[in-house]
Order: sequence, then C-alpha cells, then structure tokens
Amino acid sequence: MTPVRTHFSPLARLLHWTMAPLIVAMLFIGVGMVATVARTHDTLVALHRPLGIALLLLVLLRLAVRIARGSPPLPRQMPKAQRLAAKASHVVLYALMLAMPLIGWAMLSAAGYPVTLYGPLHLPPIVPHNVVLFALLRALHTWLAFALFATVLLHLAAALLHALILRDGVWASMARGGR
Repeated sequence: MTPVRTHFSPLARLLHWTMAPLIVAMLFIGVGMVATVARTHDTLVALHRPLGIALLLLVLLRLAVRIARGSPPLPRQMPKAQRLAAKASHVVLYALMLAMPLIGWAMLSAAGYPVTLYGPLHLPPIVPHNVVLFALLRALHTWLAFALFATVLLHLAAALLHALILRDGVWASMARGGR
C-alpha cells in the first residue's frame, strides 16, 4: 500500500513560494502603473510585462506539477462545504493566474504594442490590432486583477486560519516538507 502524502512536493512548494510574492508585486506594480504619469510609469511598465510572462511560464509549470503530482488530501475532519470551497478557490486561483498574463498579452497585441521581454526580444501578437478589443481586454484585465487580489486575500486568510487556529496540517503541507 502506498503511503498517503501529507505534503506538497518540493517543486510545488518552490513554485508556490516563488509565485506568491511575484503575484502580489505584480498587483501593486499594476496599480502603480495606472495611477501615475511620472517617469516611474515607464519603469513599472518595463517590469510588469516581462514579469507577467515569467508568471505565465511559472503557472504553466505549476499546473503541470499539480496535474502530475496532485496534492495531499485535505483533513478527514474538514466539513464537506470547506473541502468544496478549498477546491473551488484553487481552481479560481489557477484560472486567474493563467488568464491575467494571457489577457495582458492579448490586450497589448490589440493595442499594437509589442510585448518586450528584454531589449530586442519581443513576443508575437496573439490577437489582431483592434482598438475596441483593446478597450474590452483592458477593462477585463482590471476587473480580473481585482478578483485575483480578493482571491489571494481569501487564500491567505484561509491559510492563516489553518496555521494559527485549526492547526490541522493544511498549512504545514505547503509550508515545509514532510519529516
């Protein structure tokens, strides 16, 4: 009989703890980017675009790891509604982590802007140049950023609940490896 894993794999934990601060940074960079017209705007844009593509690559890798390795089971004593909420929130997180950079890339493509990674290295457009599509994608990118921020806050609140109050091993499954 195969022993039940109680922790995420080291790669899954590395990806989680690498992406978490990058996503929070992206949210704040995005807010700063649209809130200023100062010279810092160009610097924020120069950070936001390649960081978004890096996060896209990381989330694709993370999805592959999650599909291949799965996740440890939730505690048996956890109520069914909480289990469902945990699974749904992870689906929403993954969907938003995937959608945000793709929509950003499509938005820039629709605006006719190149997605510059570094220097002369650009990504190809993924949608045709179209101002109406750009406006729609920009609004969608903004609203999904709010949704991502709210989902991250809920995820953090749930993690703290498991770590500090319930102490049921859910936090430990991502915070450290099995002993």
